[in-house]
Amino acid sequence: MQDKVIAVSGGVSGLGAEVSARLAAEGARVVIGDLNAAQVEAKAARIGTAPGLAFGVVCDITRPEQCEALAQAAIEKFGQLDGMVNCAGISKPDDSISLAPADWARMVDVQLNGPFYFAQACAKRMLERGGAIVFITSTNAEAAFPRRAAYCSAKAGVAMLTKVLAIEWAEKSIRVNAVGPAYSATEMTIRNIAAGNVSEAQIKKRIPLGRLAQPADVADAVSFLLSDKASFITGHSLYVDGGWLAYGYF
Repeated sequence: MQDKVIAVSGGVSGLGAEVSARLAAEGARVVIGDLNAAQVEAKAARIGTAPGLAFGVVCDITRPEQCEALAQAAIEKFGQLDGMVNCAGISKPDDSISLAPADWARMVDVQLNGPFYFAQACAKRMLERGGAIVFITSTNAEAAFPRRAAYCSAKAGVAMLTKVLAIEWAEKSIRVNAVGPAYSATEMTIRNIAAGNVSEAQIKKRIPLGRLAQPADVADAVSFLLSDKASFITGHSLYVDGGWLAYGYF
């Protein structure tokens, strides 16, 4: 990661916070995008003392012009853009029979449209040098969960988007991959457990390795896919799931 410039959306909390900090610690210059200006600046300041440099930009990934602004800010600040990671996301389980059209649209906007807008904006700045793109998807790109019609559909869409962009942008030396975690020990999962949407005990029982994914597990995979060690890997979804998808027994 040394001296690479990486843009990270949703970089203030959850998996995005871990990814941003990890990349900076490995020497990358990180451009953090998130919704809240104060939180973005605070996060950038916290990790800016790492070997790399960091700064924050307010960015709502559902707004293409803000994605363009973040990508351009990276160019203006560092003169290049070598990679991006989309970590922005939301979770709102709901019964499909009563799911409001606005809630469906919002989920698809954040989880599918936004990642495309962000990737498109960043790829425009990578055309001459090449680069690497990593989307955060989910085991829900492959495994259906009840009360998550919009979420699962959007994540499956990102998995296919990963493949399409990978083959389309390969001639520009832009690699596109995805990391799909199982349930991770983040604020979002903790909120869902507290709300009764999921059971922590059942999750751990369902995962063969017997624990939730840690943010560091996901950051490891992201760092690898951004690095030159993954220079011949593109169009791939790497599931950091403790064996969740492989497990078909009862």
